[in-house]
Amino acid sequence: MFEHLMTLAAASPADHVYNHVGVRSADGWWLWSGNQGNLVLSAIILILGGLYVASRVKTGPESDGNERFITRGKFAQLVEVICVYLREEVVRPLLGDRTDKLMPMLWSIFFFILVNNLLGLLPLLDIQHLLFPNLRDNHAAFVGGTATQNIWVTGALALIAAILFNGAALARLGPGGYLKHLTADAPWFVWPLIVPIEFLGQIFIKPVALAVRLFANMTAGHILLATLFMFAGVVWDKGILIQAPVTLVSIVGGMAVMILELFVAFLQAFVFMFLTTVFISLMDHHEEHDHEHGHDHAHGHEHAHA
Repeated sequence: MFEHLMTLAAASPADHVYNHVGVRSADGWWLWSGNQGNLVLSAIILILGGLYVASRVKTGPESDGNERFITRGKFAQLVEVICVYLREEVVRPLLGDRTDKLMPMLWSIFFFILVNNLLGLLPLLDIQHLLFPNLRDNHAAFVGGTATQNIWVTGALALIAAILFNGAALARLGPGGYLKHLTADAPWFVWPLIVPIEFLGQIFIKPVALAVRLFANMTAGHILLATLFMFAGVVWDKGILIQAPVTLVSIVGGMAVMILELFVAFLQAFVFMFLTTVFISLMDHHEEHDHEHGHDHAHGHEHAHA
């Protein structure tokens, strides 16, 4: 019975990392899985949490005096601080006048990844297997796991990011400016080499890097955590002289890794959003270069007239 109480006691630590199918069709197609349940749960949390925070952040009635401008509630204040920091200290230095227009999407990317990363740290999968042994025997689940550990999920997020930074570039530069950026200001005779590389970077390489980075970091951390807890389960019947120290080391090590995973959950959400912002800002290169060149040219004329 004890092995069923161990959240990660299994023959392979990867068993608790892979996506578990909840419902299959008659011909074997997946209809529902644990990761899908997490995605729906994260959407509910974000919608309800966003509505709650918005109600606490908005300006109160005039009868409250100056207090009406103060955000009410510690959770709402925490979210507000995070949002303001991301907007003013991370995004605005890179995007300038486009910050307010693009910030809602960037906030959405950050909090969606963060909530799914945090949900992956909860033993939702193991609670289901403890309460419903038939799900455990069939390696099935309706909710649980880490959605951002699924390459299909991170790939979809990367696709959205690619649409965002390429769409923002087209809106900013226009088709002609976008194509000019692909030349990298190189001489025309190297365009056949430069343009395909730049195009692949914008359309394929950057999105793949975003998807693989998030997928790999979340997978590695969860497998490490599963491996540590697995040792506490497999030696339980080996005698007190073995089980006590191994279980103690496994639990202490697992707690340390859990704290690290909590940090990584925030870090990877930030990195994905930050790199998306950087990719948007990189497409301003030609416009800013032309502006600086025009400024220097005008400055030179002023000196000549003087």
